[in-house]
Amino acid sequence: MTPVANLTTMEVDALTDVDGGLNLTDGHARFVLSGQQAEIIGRLPEMFADASRRSFPEIEREAHTTFLHAVGQHTAPIGTGRILSCYSSTLATDIVARALPAGATIAVLHPTFDNIADLFVTRGLELVPLPEEALLARQWPQSPVRAVVLTHPNNPTGLVTPQEHLRSLGEHAARNGQIVILDASFRGQVHDAQYDTYAVLDSTGADWITIEDTGKLWPTHELKIGLLAYSSRLTLPIERAFSESLLSASPVVLRLITELARDWTTGGYERSHRFIEDNREIIRSTIAEVGLSLADPESRISVARIELPADGPDSNLLYKDMLNRGVHVLPCAPFHWADPEGGLRFIRLSLARPRATIITAAQALAASYLDLSAASTRK
Repeated sequence: MTPVANLTTMEVDALTDVDGGLNLTDGHARFVLSGQQAEIIGRLPEMFADASRRSFPEIEREAHTTFLHAVGQHTAPIGTGRILSCYSSTLATDIVARALPAGATIAVLHPTFDNIADLFVTRGLELVPLPEEALLARQWPQSPVRAVVLTHPNNPTGLVTPQEHLRSLGEHAARNGQIVILDASFRGQVHDAQYDTYAVLDSTGADWITIEDTGKLWPTHELKIGLLAYSSRLTLPIERAFSESLLSASPVVLRLITELARDWTTGGYERSHRFIEDNREIIRSTIAEVGLSLADPESRISVARIELPADGPDSNLLYKDMLNRGVHVLPCAPFHWADPEGGLRFIRLSLARPRATIITAAQALAASYLDLSAASTRK
């Protein structure tokens, strides 16, 4: 199989498409602000002034408290100095990768977004896959694995790690001197993922690192925060790696996150959830007309995988044909970073887009699939 570009490269191509192609690649929120969110954005000058008057620690603690409580994380170590504010969750992941011992072996959930694996490999770590099936069966990796990386909920499948499975992993990690690393970037979108993972992992005695993200929730044009939290027992040089990367996140953005998180708990979550689910239904019903279906019908995150029959075009062919139609989506081979062939029968679309964009893209995908299938039959 011809090597496929990484997913972020495809997302950048979509974002910078000079011909105005539709971008359904990245999982960031790119739809119209709700009325409540627009009112908050209108108060940015007030937030800027507030950030000039108040101390950074006060603003940061308020943002951490409001956001983490809004997504159910009531025992996160707020105010201890063990939550670091980053520009993005990607930067937080890179900080973790640099703090881990060079050459260490880590297990990474499979499939998952490829830049997680890429960042760890770039920093000199050895990777082994932890299949979703193994997670659900509680088949945890043994030595020499030094850390286990989960994405919760997982991107692209939407799999939520059940609470007792996370507890089982934490207990296993504590017995075997491993670190549990949890990427919770999509947590805010799914109530089932919002049990308090900090409390669960602390109760097991395991060392842990958690990465949170606000960029998947609100359409704020990359005004976002990634949070990097770690357990009191952890001895990795997290703060040193952080200091090598940045001084601090913007207090203005932290103020914005505080206000958006407040809205999230007073109707914002429900409005966003309905919007995403309506878009998912548009995709489902449109592709059903050509015999396709959602690969993960129970998923509630803002992306959707479509499963392609074994006797039809694969996702690389469909991806290229969709580009010719002016629609950017993601083939799933790169998500299967340890086994790209395993992703050939899936293609992924973002649901966090305006309704008209979703309708047009769904229709284009259905037409592309029919045309490619017909062309294959003629051969």
